[in-house]
Amino acid sequence: MYVPRYMLFTKGVGIAREKLSSFENALREAGIAHLNLVSVSSIFPPHCQIVKPKKGLALLEPGEITHCVMAREQINEPGRRIVASIGLALPAEKGRYGYLSEHHGFGQTELEAGEYAEDLAASMLANTLGIEFDPGKDYDERREIYRMSGKIVESQHISQAATGHEGGYWTTVIAAALFVK
Repeated sequence: MYVPRYMLFTKGVGIAREKLSSFENALREAGIAHLNLVSVSSIFPPHCQIVKPKKGLALLEPGEITHCVMAREQINEPGRRIVASIGLALPAEKGRYGYLSEHHGFGQTELEAGEYAEDLAASMLANTLGIEFDPGKDYDERREIYRMSGKIVESQHISQAATGHEGGYWTTVIAAALFVK
């Protein structure tokens, strides 16, 4: 096995008559249709560097088995809003691991879903680091507690939203964090 040195974020939307083709089109738009994707859980490796998609994808060969954290939502209902998001929270202390989270659902905007995914990742990291917080408070209040603790240095997200296509077509949204060795 390996510990990834790089990670990239990407996202895409796909529309097609068939559900699987819709997913393939979303992968294509995200620039990752040529890879064999394997879903993994939520750990952002220590010392891993976030790179732009173009740089990270240049390090991958067609057909390569590539680990990722992926959020995906699909629908064939015209006009219904769908979203997929990946959140990331990084610890301040070098050499510690961070957390990624995936969220997918209906009705939210990209920002709403992204902040929700970011909150999930930050809450998991906060629990690991022993930061006490009230889960009943809104994310803005908790985010301030996380930052004031000095233990969480950064959080971010990537999101993709779309509205269900007309005519019985499938719409797929994906957001992904890909690991590169």
